[in-house]
Amino acid sequence: MTSRHTDMRPAVRHAGEPSAFLAAYPGYELTRGLDRLRRTEFAYLDEQDHLYLDFAGSGLAATAQHRAHQERVSGVLPGGPSTTAAAVDHARRAVLRHLNASPQEYSVVFTANATAAARLVGERYPFTRHSRLVLTSDNHQSVTALRGFAKAAHTETTVISTQRPDLRVSTSTVIAALGRKRPDRKRGLFAFPAQSGFTGVQHALGWIDIARDRGYDVLLDAAAYLPTNTLDLSMVHPDFVTVSWYKLFGYPTGVGCLVIRREALARLTAAPLEEGVDLHSVPDVEVGLSLLADNGIELTSRRVRYLTGWFLDRLTGLRHGNGAPMARVYGPTTTLARGGTVSFNLLDPEGGVVDLRTVADEAAAAGISLHTGKFGNPGAGANAAELCPRSLRALLKQGTRHVGEPVDVAGLPSDGAIRVSFGAPSTVRDVERFVAFVERHFEDRFVEGGFSGELL
Repeated sequence: MTSRHTDMRPAVRHAGEPSAFLAAYPGYELTRGLDRLRRTEFAYLDEQDHLYLDFAGSGLAATAQHRAHQERVSGVLPGGPSTTAAAVDHARRAVLRHLNASPQEYSVVFTANATAAARLVGERYPFTRHSRLVLTSDNHQSVTALRGFAKAAHTETTVISTQRPDLRVSTSTVIAALGRKRPDRKRGLFAFPAQSGFTGVQHALGWIDIARDRGYDVLLDAAAYLPTNTLDLSMVHPDFVTVSWYKLFGYPTGVGCLVIRREALARLTAAPLEEGVDLHSVPDVEVGLSLLADNGIELTSRRVRYLTGWFLDRLTGLRHGNGAPMARVYGPTTTLARGGTVSFNLLDPEGGVVDLRTVADEAAAAGISLHTGKFGNPGAGANAAELCPRSLRALLKQGTRHVGEPVDVAGLPSDGAIRVSFGAPSTVRDVERFVAFVERHFEDRFVEGGFSGELL
């Protein structure tokens, strides 16, 4: 009898795809529909011989998105406020459908980006000296900025640090930080990313119910998670969700949103307003969401998972002539509970860290887009100097209490790391091209005055 599980069928090797990859990740064959997407909507990548590996920084706009925008602005006369309002309301409904959120439970406020969405919460959340703000250390800086609003209200802040080796946070640590159940009394705000923009770690969405059972409102930063994953708000019920749409599909830029539970909206000191956003660009969000639905988020998620696994296999297997590793990865080295973002440093044969400027310059010259630095994640990407006793004392004086290890334990060099990330248009040939670039430029190459990256 023939097996119905296509993962078990022999893989058909395509040009440029290593047989070892297809043997290790046979499910890649199920994602072949995205190859057609690469040839049509993202043909400009191959036409320009460009390797794009910064999907965590920004998604890429499909040709159809630009075409739809031009047809809309050229084929329709500018409307009055009522026309704009109707288009924005239509986009709101599209956002709620994408998140499977009931309009009776949730509302949508468009913002300039996820940073503006988090700021709306910070400005209006009823922090007091009797409430608490609890954060994970790998939050994006847009979310860690909530500490400023909490401090102004004399609110205690607790930061839950990530733990080695994978830089995850255990559920037991979260429970310890939140305290005992108090559903009858609001205790404050708990904020965490569904996916870390630094390590790619995907945190447990079950934390949302745990926190709410303990009397906390929950802010979920979904900016890094949504490009390749489904968030179902009929299954999990965060009070606030922050989104940047350009991270999902590249266009339009300058549009994000805050999704709010109506019950939580009533607790804010003032209703959030749609300020600082070009409402005429909001209809383009609906076009992007339609393309995501047409391509299939699950298909994209599968492809990104396979490519990330293969990239980690290849990267951690790279060796200099003396057998020393060529890379140090920050975060998980498997695909379990992680997204398509990989942060790492390249090392020389003696373990010295290759200067990020060298990597960035030579990658750009080779037609490769990637990201270097700390990626707006000051906790997950904290440099080693922050672990010194003097810095710890200063943090404690600011009224911040850390649960777990004191700040960050990544051991990151002072200037940060390299970040490679994958999206729907990515292929295994992209992985192989980047690995070949690393081998060609950095194998057996010594750095001059390189930083060792060791903890103090």
